[in-house]
Amino acid sequence: MARRPKIPSTPALRLLSKRGVAFELHPYDYVEHGGSAASSLALGVDEHHVVKTLIFEDAERSPLIILMHGDRSVSAKELARQLGTRSTRPCDPKVAEKHSGYRVGGTSPFGVRKRMPVYVERSILALPKIWINGGARGVLVSLDPQILTQLLDATPVDVAR
Repeated sequence: MARRPKIPSTPALRLLSKRGVAFELHPYDYVEHGGSAASSLALGVDEHHVVKTLIFEDAERSPLIILMHGDRSVSAKELARQLGTRSTRPCDPKVAEKHSGYRVGGTSPFGVRKRMPVYVERSILALPKIWINGGARGVLVSLDPQILTQLLDATPVDVAR
């Protein structure tokens, strides 16, 4: 009998469970620098339905979370315009890990160390189900995208390119 992979107890999974959020766990073999392409392939899911959790910072270096489709990237210029700041850019990976409490490649928007505003690409909310990081490399959870606005108070934006 094949052994099931050990699922770590993460702040994200604990928060989802505590709040009674319906979700399914999807462990997979993590690929270094594989991103959403590797996870979607491993799980047999459309990469457009896999949501990346990215830590950005604004012109004042204040961190924020942006949730984006796996097969799209964020227009930092458009994000800055919509947020009313001079600029936005991805955080340095070490800084992002400090803000979120998660390792890059395992960042979840749930249960982050530092409270940050959350923005979500508007079209993600129209999907029937999304796959998003569960707080560890090699662990995605699938859930209703409405949880992003209900639990995280995520603000919809149009910044995909």
